Amino acid sequence: MKTGMLRIMLFLFFLFILAPAGYCFAGRNDICLISISADINPGIADYLKSGIKYAEGNGFGCIVIKLNTPGGLSESMREMVVDILASKLPVVVYVSPDGARAASAGVIITMAADIAAMAPGTNIGAAHPVGIGGKDPGGAMSDKVTNDMAAYARSIAAKRLRNVEWAENAVRKSVSITEKEALENNVIDLTAKDLAELIKKINGREIKGKGVLHLDSYKITEYKETLRTKILKTIGNPNISYVLMMIGLAGLYFEMAHPGVVFPGVVGGISLVLAFFSFQVLPINYTGILLIVLAVIFFILEMKITSYGLLSVAGVTSFLLGSLMLFEGSAPGTRISVDVLLPTFIFISLFFVTVSTLVFNAQISKSKSGSEALVGETGIVKKVIMPEGKVFVHGELWKARSKTPLSEGTKVKVVKVENLVLEVEQLDLNQS
Repeated sequence: MKTGMLRIMLFLFFLFILAPAGYCFAGRNDICLISISADINPGIADYLKSGIKYAEGNGFGCIVIKLNTPGGLSESMREMVVDILASKLPVVVYVSPDGARAASAGVIITMAADIAAMAPGTNIGAAHPVGIGGKDPGGAMSDKVTNDMAAYARSIAAKRLRNVEWAENAVRKSVSITEKEALENNVIDLTAKDLAELIKKINGREIKGKGVLHLDSYKITEYKETLRTKILKTIGNPNISYVLMMIGLAGLYFEMAHPGVVFPGVVGGISLVLAFFSFQVLPINYTGILLIVLAVIFFILEMKITSYGLLSVAGVTSFLLGSLMLFEGSAPGTRISVDVLLPTFIFISLFFVTVSTLVFNAQISKSKSGSEALVGETGIVKKVIMPEGKVFVHGELWKARSKTPLSEGTKVKVVKVENLVLEVEQLDLNQS
């Protein structure tokens, strides 16, 4: 009975939380609205992909992407452009509301649309590639990335019969223009003050290979973000994914070193699951993951084996190499920022080394309390041992036994403690 209820609850969870927005019966006059107002990252790319599939599967007439973005990850932008170009339905990108922008990655997304439009008071441009944190890759890498992005922008502009020269300048010179200038320079197709005016202006337009838009009596259905999309939007940044993975490994490691603490293990487990969830949409190099896991194994062995620090050195080295190799994209925004990697690497390495050292020292250190602490201590026979007697050890009088008879005043050493009876032997005078 309990198993049946659990299955029902899991079904409802996936149906209402993780599943895409509910299916509906749309007509050829209906519009699917996808609102994007955030940095371009794997979560947004996943949201657009699922939104386009939703619109295609439900018979909508066209898709309107309401866009307001400062830019984001180039790899995610490329995924979005591919989805827009491959869409079976006409795709309209509308930079809106007033004051919005389509900057950086948003430029190419806008130019990839079948119809590109902007609202009054908006701007588009500044598509020069930068790394995470707004830093230029620098040197030959900067030239390589810029040339690649400029060629990509030209290609998209040419495909949509838009201003190729301006598209390249947006990448190379970071030029940015208003909606009026964009219309004059053939960067976009039209301007519209709101969604109603936009639909009125695109009604009746013929889209090459996709037919004519018939939007006389339309209905707008907005495709909502799923929980999956919301989580990916938050953790889809390589820096955040890396930090989550480190927190996860550190928490689980601490729980193994100190079983029963619970809290670090719980936090570590959740962080690790979130990290691996984000890894599914990031360019992961599994060699990097294996090296990081190997580093944790070295630190665990450090707690068990006397390696005089060699295992810790191997762990730190493996950890550093794994961190550097974790993400394999060369494009901006697909690698860990040095400003994040170095502090995280240093802190987590110190954490692992400190915990493993403390655990190892605790395992090999001599007991400081109880009867076991008496082993190795010296004392004096107070009552003849034959085979049992009394000895004075550690400020107390103890019952003792010996394999050989010992007279009063003989100095002895404790070799064993059993049921509060000390087993002693005569102390070698050379050791006294």
